[in-house]
Amino acid sequence: MRAAGDIAPDDRCPCFSGDAYGACCGPLLDGASAPTAVRLMRSRYTAFALGDTDHLRATWHPSTRPHDIEIDDGLIWRRLVIVGTDGGGPFDHEGVVEFEAFWRQGDERGVMRERSRFVRVDRRWLYVDGVVTPATKLEG
Repeated sequence: MRAAGDIAPDDRCPCFSGDAYGACCGPLLDGASAPTAVRLMRSRYTAFALGDTDHLRATWHPSTRPHDIEIDDGLIWRRLVIVGTDGGGPFDHEGVVEFEAFWRQGDERGVMRERSRFVRVDRRWLYVDGVVTPATKLEG
């Protein structure tokens, strides 16, 4: 796992948007508001990849936020694919983002799929909850 301090603004963003970290998730992990639910989803993926539990807590709706957030240091997030969205735009109050996150842990590789719900409160997008499809292990 890379820490946020290990990534430079001109490095490729871990969320696989194709943008540089400093123009993509970096400002959000530093406290800027996400303009859309997808951008928040990408920043949360990046926070998981970098181990930034402060960002995860700050962007989790208080009604569903866990007391503790544990990140497995042995789990490496390899790629994020946005599968689809419903709402979540700059003028919406709710949104859904469905994504696949590819991971590696030791010799095992896999993918998890989640359909995440977001709400916009006081012009800030927050993660509410998600329905996770059980992780699938990938061969070779």
